[in-house]
Amino acid sequence: MHDMYFKPLSKEDRKKNEYLEQVNHAPYFMISMIIMAVFILFTTAVLLGVF
Repeated sequence: MHDMYFKPLSKEDRKKNEYLEQVNHAPYFMISMIIMAVFILFTTAVLLGVF
């Protein structure tokens, strides 16, 4: 393995990291909306199937 050398972040590196932090996140809102829609459709199908 090679030795790792750490250096202070440059201004450009900070901007890249800031951009990646802003963009790179899980779409929790969309995931919860999809789960809720599937649950509602399933519930509706069960209720309509009973009658």
